Amino acid sequence: MLIISYLIGSVSCGYLIAKKTRGIDIRKVGSGSTGATNTARLLGLKFFAVVLVLDALKGFFVFLLASHFLMQTWAVLLCCGAVIIGHNWPLFFAFQGGRGVATTLGVFLGIAPLPALIVFGLFLLVVIFTRYVSLGSMLGAVAIPITMLLLRFSWEYFTFGLAICLLLLWRHKPNIKRLLQGKESRLGEKIKF
Repeated sequence: MLIISYLIGSVSCGYLIAKKTRGIDIRKVGSGSTGATNTARLLGLKFFAVVLVLDALKGFFVFLLASHFLMQTWAVLLCCGAVIIGHNWPLFFAFQGGRGVATTLGVFLGIAPLPALIVFGLFLLVVIFTRYVSLGSMLGAVAIPITMLLLRFSWEYFTFGLAICLLLLWRHKPNIKRLLQGKESRLGEKIKF
């Protein structure tokens, strides 16, 4: 199940859509990420939504699959972690993927729907008011374990939420640097060729 979860995560929706619609390797433009935000820079906001939904569905599907076949909570959570790792470091695309935000959203919609909706609401507010997807993603990442703690989820879920929070923050190191330098792109800005 861990291998299957990782392989599902390795299906890079942003890469495939950019290649099919524009014939471009999205890993070689913009931030180099295959996620929804870089796809939006290349293809427009419509594709931001498409890739966001598809990447989230990967995470949610793995949760459903793991929950069906595995009984232990820790085993399901490991599979959920594996799909996020697959998205970030996909086997099929030279281990160069996205930041894991949308796939994480899909996972948490499965394992902890209420915290996921609260965090997604925070993400949307930050993006609407600042147009910085990275800032919304990082604040959402920090809110995951806090929300789970406040809603008294079990230690397994809280530990998993904290681990994913730290992973998301680590994956956003380049974004943090650009934000501090005032060079981070806002949602809706297209890549210039």
